[in-house]
Amino acid sequence: QVQLVESGGGLVQPGGSLRLSCAASGSIATIYAMGWYRQAPGKQREWVASTTRGGNTNYADSVKGRFTISLDNAKTTVYLQMNSLKPEDTAVYYCRANQPGRDSWGQGTQVTVSA
Repeated sequence: QVQLVESGGGLVQPGGSLRLSCAASGSIATIYAMGWYRQAPGKQREWVASTTRGGNTNYADSVKGRFTISLDNAKTTVYLQMNSLKPEDTAVYYCRANQPGRDSWGQGTQVTVSA
């Protein structure tokens, strides 16, 4: 199985930046893609960004140009660099790892954008 440990959430002012991290452990060799999702209270979880281990990336239109997803050199940690943050970015952010026939989720980390 895969375990995901997230960090980096917090309180930031509009226009500010945060960098989220998600460290994967376990059966990491079988992971073919990782991504970030977010969920506001009372709302469904939505996809934010994803990357393959080869570096191909995709972004939701709402964050395109502001957020960047990347992997470390060992390809065991996925990052989400969030710039030009807006109040509507406030949510719990979740890391996801894709394996053949299996998805793993992190515990979530709170991001609050407020003046």
